Amino acid sequence: MLKIYTMTLIKSISGIRGTIGGKQGENLTPLDAVKYAAAYGCWLKQQATKDHYKVVVGRDARISGHMMQQLVMNTLVGLGIHVVDLDLSTTPTVEVAVVLDHADGGIILTASHNPKQWNALKLLNHKGEFLNAKEGQMILDIAENESIDFSQVDNLGKITTNHAYIDLHIDEILDLPLVNVEAIKKAKFKVVVDGVNSTGGIAVPALLEALGVEPVKLYCTPNGEFPHNPEPLKEHLGDLMNKVLEERADFGIVVDPDVDRLAFVDENGDMFGEEYTLVAVADYVLQHTPGNTVSNMSSSRALSDITKKRNGTYTASAVGEVNVVTKMKETNAVIGGEGNGGIIYPELHYGRDSLVGIALFLSYLADLKTSVSSLRKTYTSYFMSKKKIQLTPQLDVDRILKTMEQKYASEEINTIDGVKIDFEENWVHLRKSNTEPIIRIYTEAKSQDEANILADKMIDEIKLIADI
Repeated sequence: MLKIYTMTLIKSISGIRGTIGGKQGENLTPLDAVKYAAAYGCWLKQQATKDHYKVVVGRDARISGHMMQQLVMNTLVGLGIHVVDLDLSTTPTVEVAVVLDHADGGIILTASHNPKQWNALKLLNHKGEFLNAKEGQMILDIAENESIDFSQVDNLGKITTNHAYIDLHIDEILDLPLVNVEAIKKAKFKVVVDGVNSTGGIAVPALLEALGVEPVKLYCTPNGEFPHNPEPLKEHLGDLMNKVLEERADFGIVVDPDVDRLAFVDENGDMFGEEYTLVAVADYVLQHTPGNTVSNMSSSRALSDITKKRNGTYTASAVGEVNVVTKMKETNAVIGGEGNGGIIYPELHYGRDSLVGIALFLSYLADLKTSVSSLRKTYTSYFMSKKKIQLTPQLDVDRILKTMEQKYASEEINTIDGVKIDFEENWVHLRKSNTEPIIRIYTEAKSQDEANILADKMIDEIKLIADI
């Protein structure tokens, strides 16, 4: 593994992301937060000429969140924009709130699955959806040109606080036709919730209680002191696995800090597999509303399998929520998401939403009257390896990926997002991350050993090309 170097800001379709502290322009400092919030506000006002503009702002519970939110909100106020302050919230809740409040846009202060030293500005349009690459570039151009015209004192915006939106978001979920509230209540589920000491600790238990499910809270205090790496992977979830067994619970739930990624642990304390979160929920949805599905190129073949079984068409998109959403709209998909546990259910909104994923999963379990482990056995088992190589300024990622593409030109190659190589029995996807200074190496095979061996082989080949 290569040494970590001083971070630069990462500007991508996933937002403006970086580590807190350090020098302006090299990390996510208060000045950078103001700079990009101002650029976003300026861009927003360019989208329509009107007397009043409104932006919804919320945050996860990470330590820097309150500071960052105050900087962002007051910058928008300085631009004459009215701010609806959701305070502690979830990414999907802010997305829903933008639409319900008829706002012009939204900002979530969260670095999602990244550790506590990170934060980010995730930027939304008036539909509560992430900005596309073109819109994002416009904001970056405004920020770099520093051509921002702030409002005079009589035209400043204002901040109003609304703490009701998590409850309103839950109400919207309960009203969905495929969420079988009555059946869930009748099943009397007991579920352990790992909220990683962020806003999932507020929202998930509230949803479960509304569904008549008994929540057992684990790390649900929203203080931003993450008790483990906040990415919901098996190696980080030993406490949840043990708690499920200790409580004799029906299963366990873990979300990331902003509640857009969802993973389950079965009644035996074993991982359901974050890739299979979307597979199971899609299976349920497709049985009731047949249609098409979409996931990104780094997601398991299992979704394609279940879609074909239900007579739908599966399509792969580039990685990134906005790319998945674009492809879902193109193919009129009834459900989609990302293999990292992200569920996008258009019936509610076009955004990854752990809360709606939980409600649909519970509905399926209640319908089947089966255990989580039994449900998992109904799906073809694929095994994934997810590894990474730390980037340094000296690494030419484009050259590395091009060389790998040429080396495996005889295989089925997709270069929409990095390089994906489809072999007959397995696949590998190599790409530069949108959220961290790394090359991601994803592989999938019929056994874990095979997936790991393939990943290690690819890492060795990349190191040889890069001479590291």
